[in-house]
Amino acid sequence: MSRAQLTSTDQQNSGGPVSPFLAGKNKIINGDFSIWQRGTSFSNPKGVYLADRYNYNYDGTGNITISQQSFTPGAAPVAGYESQYFLRINQTTAGSGNNFSVLAQPIENVQTLAGQTVTVSFWAKADTSRALSIQLRQDFGSGGSSNVDTSGAGATLTTSWARYTNTITLPSISGKTIGTGSALRLFIYVPGNTTQTIDLWGIQVEAGSVATPFTTASGTVQGELALCQRYYQKSYDQAIAPATNGNENNEIMVFINGSVGATTVYGKVYFQTSMRSAPSVTIYALDGTINAVTANNSGATQANNTGNAVWVGQGGYSIYNNTGSSITGASTGFKWHYVASAEL
Repeated sequence: MSRAQLTSTDQQNSGGPVSPFLAGKNKIINGDFSIWQRGTSFSNPKGVYLADRYNYNYDGTGNITISQQSFTPGAAPVAGYESQYFLRINQTTAGSGNNFSVLAQPIENVQTLAGQTVTVSFWAKADTSRALSIQLRQDFGSGGSSNVDTSGAGATLTTSWARYTNTITLPSISGKTIGTGSALRLFIYVPGNTTQTIDLWGIQVEAGSVATPFTTASGTVQGELALCQRYYQKSYDQAIAPATNGNENNEIMVFINGSVGATTVYGKVYFQTSMRSAPSVTIYALDGTINAVTANNSGATQANNTGNAVWVGQGGYSIYNNTGSSITGASTGFKWHYVASAEL
């Protein structure tokens, strides 16, 4: 296992065992933090998802904010790769009882890179010297074998952007039982019980012993969004956080020809891409009320009706509304937004 800092030139010139810009080389989705469907700032995020595909967890106390930060044009850590955003971990009170504080991403299927030499790389900087720990976990899923953890050498950050690499040999999964929802999980542990600011960008997990030039998992912005939507998607525009009050951009609507009073009405929604498994679906009225739809009367917004997702599958769901205000008029129906999650 080894750790090294590489300059931009070193990084761009490293050939490695695979083509440096091969789509699918990087097993991390959203490695450049370009997609933030859930929002752009998260306060004390214990066990929740943040930027797409990343979750954060910690124990004890401490005031922690995870946020999207924008690179000043020309200031991204790799010349020629003008990334827009990076992720910041900011802890403003030291807190206590903090045994772990960790940013993680689950990579679907524990068979991924099993028995191979793997290189984990990322760019980072901090407010002062900070030591990070790196771990890969082979999680065999529900009903599967016990987890197997393998650690790298970690990284000691400075106040300037630098690339850090950890080379890890993953154990074979021969003789193991693979259950439901298995994954290879990347953990980046940050210090606990201290005030700190840590910035991260360009996370990559790849086969081989060399950190090749960074690329996203798909190689395109739209492709990366589709990969994220396999695990989480929403009807809101990408820049709009879920449950936003008064949002009528891209909402779903069912039209009804004529008045139906408070009669139950069904509608069908197809997901933007097939999801990993049948997801949990949350319905929001236009004012952000959960488990509700907004009735519409000839274009005029009415009171909310109860609304729930039913018959949920990987490709979509049905919705029904019942009780609440009547739906009447010549041009009637109801509107709503949804969030669907099939995270590991």
